[in-house]
Amino acid sequence: MGASGPDIAIVGAGIGGLTLALALRARGIDAEIHEQAPELREVGAAVALSANATRLLARLGLDEQLTAAGAEPTELIHRHWKDGRRIAAHPVGASYRERFGGPYLGVHRAAFQRILGDAWGSERLHLGAAVSGVTEDPTGAGPTGGDGGRVRLEFADGRSARADLVVGADGVHSAVRRRVTDEDVTVYSGTSGFRGLVPAEAMPSLPDPGAIQFWMGPGAHVLHYPIDSAGTVNFLAVVEGPQRWSEDTWRAEAAPGELLAAFDGWHPAIIEMLSGAPQSARWGLFGQAPLRRWSRGRAVLVGDAAHAMLPHHGQGANQTVEDAVTLADCLAGARAAGGSEAYDVALRRYERLRRVRTRQVQRSSWVTSGLLHLPDGPAAERRDRKLATVPADFGWIHAHDAGRAAAAAVAS
Repeated sequence: MGASGPDIAIVGAGIGGLTLALALRARGIDAEIHEQAPELREVGAAVALSANATRLLARLGLDEQLTAAGAEPTELIHRHWKDGRRIAAHPVGASYRERFGGPYLGVHRAAFQRILGDAWGSERLHLGAAVSGVTEDPTGAGPTGGDGGRVRLEFADGRSARADLVVGADGVHSAVRRRVTDEDVTVYSGTSGFRGLVPAEAMPSLPDPGAIQFWMGPGAHVLHYPIDSAGTVNFLAVVEGPQRWSEDTWRAEAAPGELLAAFDGWHPAIIEMLSGAPQSARWGLFGQAPLRRWSRGRAVLVGDAAHAMLPHHGQGANQTVEDAVTLADCLAGARAAGGSEAYDVALRRYERLRRVRTRQVQRSSWVTSGLLHLPDGPAAERRDRKLATVPADFGWIHAHDAGRAAAAAVAS
């Protein structure tokens, strides 16, 4: 262990891994990132960043870049699938920033990845490093005390590396999670999605193109929002089925025209939107049963490796940012405390701070899925009346300050 703290190996250079590395650096702790891809790239079209993340990213000095790269929606609107009427609408923009202390931004995933990657640099980033195994290495004493030494990472190309702590930021198919737990935690939701990017001018029938909008209908919904100053709109079209997901990955090819067929009879703006981009692969939408443990020995998880969630609250990336900042604060507190037990305490504190929070968001997102797909009728009318209170009902998600929560826990 160096003077600046433990030797930390982060597996995965996505949103979680890069944010964690930057948060650690801001606290004077070094890390090495190991990424299996030969270059930095994000899968998926865009990401919605809410104040519970943008507030933390601003503290890392990234607010100007994110604001310049993204777009700030004007409103949150829920619409009827066929006639397009505004069922409920709530302002975003300045009033959202004033309430929650940070903006709500739509950003292309590639742009977000680039901002994080540029801020980190290439010196401690190892590309083409696919982890094939994680083991406790008893040959050297690490910072956490206990029953062994450091962590040994084995890579697919035969190389290896050692660290005092390894962080699995490697997503839903995490190699590090296999070290932490053997639980089979992914749960198929029975729904799947298609993604795309469409210029606003290709959708002349689209009302309020600058808003984040949910179009809700029988057995399906469409979420879309702007992601740049050019008016590019990102959409996620979610449909019921297939009943079982038999693919080995979360992506599967769909028959030509399958997406448009699922939305036959919907508002012309939705047809224009779904026709405005090539039909994507079908994405199986999976949630994750809560893990019983997030760490084991010197291995710990962040982001989708710990708590993959359905996208209906747009919180996957945001909860990952919260994880990263919380873990960085806990590790910085351990460094300040010193002693062989400090890092054990830090990992337990991190898990305690994040497990309840992420479980609540996971559960809420799962319930929301069915509500968005109700057919017209009494149940949909009850849901529509409830949408008037969305800001009050879900403000707890956006108001949470993971940095302050971690600081209070470390100080206690």
